[in-house]
Amino acid sequence: MVEATVVAWAARDNVQWCGLVCAIHGLSGRTDADAWSVPRRSPPRYPDAVTLRPGVAAEALLDRIDAAAGASVKDSFADLDLRPYGFRVLFAAEWLHRPATTHGPADAVTLAPVTGADRLAAWAMAHGGGALFRPELLADPRVAVLARYAPDGSVTGGAVLSDSGPVTGVSNVFAVGGDVAEVWAGVAAARPGAALVGYESGTDLDPATAAGFTRVGPLRIWLRD
Repeated sequence: MVEATVVAWAARDNVQWCGLVCAIHGLSGRTDADAWSVPRRSPPRYPDAVTLRPGVAAEALLDRIDAAAGASVKDSFADLDLRPYGFRVLFAAEWLHRPATTHGPADAVTLAPVTGADRLAAWAMAHGGGALFRPELLADPRVAVLARYAPDGSVTGGAVLSDSGPVTGVSNVFAVGGDVAEVWAGVAAARPGAALVGYESGTDLDPATAAGFTRVGPLRIWLRD
């Protein structure tokens, strides 16, 4: 896949994941050729809109959301300028891609699927997202919540995989008191036959690239204070 195609699929996969999270919180999204959006405020850490192609008109996009203070937009192609509308760039990031292979990284840690509401609650507490992650996610066949467990059964890291067909999205990668690069390697080992996509920013890019992911394009998150 060429980089432009990978970014397009990564954005669509991210839209699917954002839509799932919003749906379990009672928010119905709208998707068309331009973007995905929700008409009222999304859950914490999640955008109110995600662009799906370059060149989306800013005013038309903002008309689809509650653009008051606290609004956020995922600018998937880093080509919007929302400063005239009171937004600032919260952070810039890079889309990541790891092509399908026959095997994952050598000596990767094993990440186990999270099953049951109690285990998901423990995972969410370790992650820091708390009630953001609800048991309905575990019932969706497109979603796999993965955990790294210590010998005592505590969660020491994890990630979420969301399968949208051509690619599998990687998000919410974290480690507690350990090396997050091990978790990225474990994700790659868990799905060696899938093309994986995700995004990170700053120094968080390095653990992903160490696990075989490459940077394929910029994105930005805009926030209205």
